[in-house]
Formats: sequence, C-alpha cells, structure tokens
Amino acid sequence: MTPQAVVFDIGNVLIEWQPERFFDSVIGEARRRAMFAAVDLHAMNDRVDRGEPFRDVIQETAAATPGWHAEILLWHDRWLDMASPEVPRSVRLMAALQRRGIPVFSLTNFGRETYALAETRYPFLKQFDRDFISGHIGAIKPDPAIYATLEDGSGLSGPSLLFTDDRPDNIAAAAQRGWQTHHFTGPEGWAARLVSAGLLTESEAE
Repeated sequence: MTPQAVVFDIGNVLIEWQPERFFDSVIGEARRRAMFAAVDLHAMNDRVDRGEPFRDVIQETAAATPGWHAEILLWHDRWLDMASPEVPRSVRLMAALQRRGIPVFSLTNFGRETYALAETRYPFLKQFDRDFISGHIGAIKPDPAIYATLEDGSGLSGPSLLFTDDRPDNIAAAAQRGWQTHHFTGPEGWAARLVSAGLLTESEAE
C-alpha cells in the first residue's frame, strides 16, 4: 500500500552524527580510540537521549573519569560541532514530501536540551508535522515503547508508515510492527525508495 506518512530518523539521515570523527579532528585518532575504549561515551549519550539532563550527565561522566575530564566536557561544550553538517538532499526530500501534502514525522533518539540546541542551527527540525523525540518520551529506539508512542500519537500503524533509519536494529524493530522500512545508507537510495513508493516523482526527489 502507499504510505500515509513518512517517518525520519535524524542522526545520520538529516544531520550527520559522527562523534568519533569529531574527536579525531580535535585530539587525534589514537587518543580518541583510547578514550572511547576507556569510557562508554555512547552509553553516556543514551542517558541524555532517554531524558536525563544534558549538562549533568556529561559533567558526572567527566568527574568520574579524571584522565579524560577535559575531553569528555567537549561532548557538551562543542556538541553542535559533533552534530554536523546537515544532509542537504535528505532535507530537500523532507520538504518535497510536505509540499505534496504527505505528513512527515520525526522518530529520533535525541535529548531534550540537545534537540533544542540543534533547532538553533537546523530550522527544518521545527518543520515536522509531528515530533517523537526520545528525550520527551523516556524511551530510545529500538525499545518498542517509542514506536508505540508514535502509533498512538499519529493514529497510524503498520504499512501506513514508511520509516527510514541508519541503524539496522531500529529498522528491524519497526518492521516487526509491520511498518514499511528503508535502511538509510545515503540520500540517493532514500530518494529512490520514495519514488518507488509513489510518494515523489523523480524530479521532485532530486
């Protein structure tokens, strides 16, 4: 069936999210590898994405790891430099769908404060028809609860939803609920999927 709404992940779909790349540029690859081996920074970020206070989580982690204290604080102080740049074609695809009157939702692992911060740089984040942000929901993908929240909030479920995400585990959780899915590996493939789904023409998907 033709989807009735399109659901976008944000990190690595609309905005590049590569903390390792950022730290490589600041402290060098060798030190970055050592830091990420010593500290589970992605688990730290998951706490923020579940709704814990951004500054508190980063400062607590930095204080608990004095050997990496200054570097860990960069996760807070230079967060916008990590969450960059936008993926221009994905942003254009979002706008093209909305011009066709197709509802576009976000379904994203994002903290409360970090999402508000990202909105200051990326105005398109304020343009979703509905936002489903993990920090406000209190659950992160691939927890079934966050998908259920979107279904309850939108009144849509199963194949009426087309969802793209860069992580296979998040895609698998949506597919288990009967959603149509696309594993995002680049905007070209996503554009082709939107055309094949009958949502955009090839010219609209450019």
